[in-house]
Amino acid sequence: MRITPKFFIGLGLLVVIGYFLADLVFNDNQYALRLRKDRQEKNDAFRRVDGSPLSQEQRDTFDSLRYFAPNKTYQLEAQLETFPRRDTVQMALTDGKADAYLRWGRAKFILDKQEYQLTLFLKADGQDSTLFVPFTDKTNGFTTYGGGRYLDAALPAADATELVLDFNEAYNPYCAYNDSYACPVPPTDNRLPVAIEAGEKEFHSHDDHADE
Repeated sequence: MRITPKFFIGLGLLVVIGYFLADLVFNDNQYALRLRKDRQEKNDAFRRVDGSPLSQEQRDTFDSLRYFAPNKTYQLEAQLETFPRRDTVQMALTDGKADAYLRWGRAKFILDKQEYQLTLFLKADGQDSTLFVPFTDKTNGFTTYGGGRYLDAALPAADATELVLDFNEAYNPYCAYNDSYACPVPPTDNRLPVAIEAGEKEFHSHDDHADE
């Protein structure tokens, strides 16, 4: 058998592709493991008295919060638009009151070949170091909490043009667990006309599965 240069080129390409696929699988596994670790830590925090939104009765029967399985399809690179003038708005709360937030910017992203956008907010009192992204989607009232969910995003650098929105990290407001809390209501411009099947599901205190 005569070995030609083309054989070595083809072999090299196969090796490179193999390394690429192995690295991709490894990174995906590491991502899923980190996400599950974070979710387990949140479960542990909900069982403790201090800081848990659950009542004593709920904690007595609590096993686990419910989530969609990790899916990197919902970890999205969004185009970032920062507003030169950040107006203060009163975001409605579930108890009829309101909290002051700055309309900080806008994130545009592609999901299933469609473009969507979400307004990014920052607490007006200057106490928060992360952007607040309340949103609703087509899963609300079915597999997820009817009032919508939240995302947090790190404040980007001043010259940043992109922002990561990871819907696997979408979480419920405290009023999803306990009616005694007052929670921000996602504004109309953050109502997504698509099902976001990622992140935290509707709360059931007797459910025993963290991921499905």
